[in-house]
Amino acid sequence: MKILVTGGLGFIGSHTVVELQNAGYEVVIIDDLSNASEDVLDGIEAITGKRPEFEKLDLRDRNAVSAFFKKYADVSGAIHFAASKAVGESVHKPLLYYENNLSSLVYLLKELTGKASANFIFSSSCTVYGQAEELPITESAPVKPAESPYGNTKQIGEEIIRDTAKVYENFKAIALRYFNPIGAHESVEIGELPLGVPQNLVPFITQTAAGLREELSVFGNDYPTEDGTCVRDYIHVVDLAKAHVKALTRLVESENKSNYEVFNLGTGTGSSVLEVINTFEEVSGVQLPYKIVDRREGDVVAAYADTEHANNELGWKSELTLADALDSAWKWEKKVRGIK
Repeated sequence: MKILVTGGLGFIGSHTVVELQNAGYEVVIIDDLSNASEDVLDGIEAITGKRPEFEKLDLRDRNAVSAFFKKYADVSGAIHFAASKAVGESVHKPLLYYENNLSSLVYLLKELTGKASANFIFSSSCTVYGQAEELPITESAPVKPAESPYGNTKQIGEEIIRDTAKVYENFKAIALRYFNPIGAHESVEIGELPLGVPQNLVPFITQTAAGLREELSVFGNDYPTEDGTCVRDYIHVVDLAKAHVKALTRLVESENKSNYEVFNLGTGTGSSVLEVINTFEEVSGVQLPYKIVDRREGDVVAAYADTEHANNELGWKSELTLADALDSAWKWEKKVRGIK
């Protein structure tokens, strides 16, 4: 069975391609290389022994998307990662985010719904919950008004898919709401490699440890948490990737309960920023220079997942620890920077 993976050379996408190929799926990747490198194909091939097919394509180009599906008529499903994802940038460039994240989704769905049957996995986010009233966060928690255009594209994206699944009986979809993916593949052949200044905590930590950044900024230490810093649910990217294969297989084998389903993907455990820093120092043996600065606009106090629904329905559970993830992220950073 051939599966399209959009954004398949990115951080989560590349790890998911590895797990798909390990599970026996044929994979074709679409990526516009705006935030990824074609070299990632070498890493995927080194791990799995197989090089996935690859098409450089901008999903905002409707004619190019249509031509792709004519060329790859045997594609029977898609996992959709391709999107702009920097929260801060989305605030300053809202139209770029709405065009890139929503028009590409619509063009994909138009092609998939034209098939006899199609399975679709959407890369969503726990940002749809905002600051949840109850922790841990279940799938039934209310979706809050988005704090950013990026977050809004995830909410609108889910609505578009849900409405599509209501109308097209041949189309089945699952939205996966990620918490905070971190880490790298144990082979150190692929990992997270952000362009420019990292937007997320862990690559900023590893780049600081590697000497690329002078010091780490901790945004606020006066939150109502155990140590005053924000709490998040950090999930190893390999665990996350395996959940995509479980979700896809659920649709392929018609085990889904409805044409549109939603699952949280996290560990079920919250870790504070200072806990992450301390754990990194323990696994790496490197002391991190950091300073406490003002709170960052839009940050929620705490978010971690109730994973029971994914555990029971998908038969999936995170297995790797925070220490495992930080250790792999540091090994990847050292490899990329040529540090022994």
